[in-house]
Amino acid sequence: MLTAFVPIWALTVLGYLVARSGVLGDRAELVLGRLVFHVAMPAVLFTTLSRTPVSRLLTPAIAVFAIGTLVVGVGALAASRWLFGRSLAEQSIGAMAACYVNSANLGVPVAISVLGDASFIVTVLLFQVLLVTPVVLTLVELDVSAAAGNRWREMLTLPVRNPIIAASALGVVVSALGWPLPDLVNGPLTQLGTAALPIALLVLGMSLHSREQREPANRRELWVTVLLKAVAQPLVAFLAGEALGLDGHLLLAVVLCSALPTAQNVFVYAHQYALDTRLPRNAVLLSTVLSMITLSGVTVFMHA
Repeated sequence: MLTAFVPIWALTVLGYLVARSGVLGDRAELVLGRLVFHVAMPAVLFTTLSRTPVSRLLTPAIAVFAIGTLVVGVGALAASRWLFGRSLAEQSIGAMAACYVNSANLGVPVAISVLGDASFIVTVLLFQVLLVTPVVLTLVELDVSAAAGNRWREMLTLPVRNPIIAASALGVVVSALGWPLPDLVNGPLTQLGTAALPIALLVLGMSLHSREQREPANRRELWVTVLLKAVAQPLVAFLAGEALGLDGHLLLAVVLCSALPTAQNVFVYAHQYALDTRLPRNAVLLSTVLSMITLSGVTVFMHA
């Protein structure tokens, strides 16, 4: 588990040092953020989804995980609106920070270490990419395009304009049709996709040095978001699993994956849409620290 956490902290610290040194110039954070959102992340989503059967979503275990995600996400959305007065776009990002788990770079090694295989975490990744991400980005686009005065045109062209949604949809089509990607296509895209995680973490670290983002954030909002992520989501998943008859290894898989920290994707999306990145950035960092405790606690409790 510790091995899975070390790269996150190392690359985040390196990003901070790079920004502090100024070696990449003043626009490095902006350019690298766009590179992740428009190039590297679509590549990894397309290649992953193109070889993953969508039928994996039709299981009781993922339904329980979805219940936890929905309950916590709606709760965070309401808190962001009624307690902290956020706009719709920032409400959506705040809700995502409270329920969108780090299923890839952290979830896979944790699942292998605790569960013995990564089959369920791949299903979680599929659920988040195909269902959660499009909903959140659509809500963000609704707010952003409404402010620009061209909501309907922007919404109709969203699947084409947004590289995350477009790459995901194309990956699902390729998977559904059973088309194997030729090596000439799969090879370059796979290599490109491997850049998504390290660059995203570098940008996350760079934001810690950004003058605009060093202003004090709302600590109460941050703690509400992180506690929803670290405590409420695995608890709701456990209760829902018990109610729906999950037990043993399958219930452990659902609760453990629900206890994973906030994914850095949330920060990337906020950064791309020029929203306040302090909440998602700090939620990623703080929930990752707390998850070392919560993941261990879930493992001990569920094995007892």
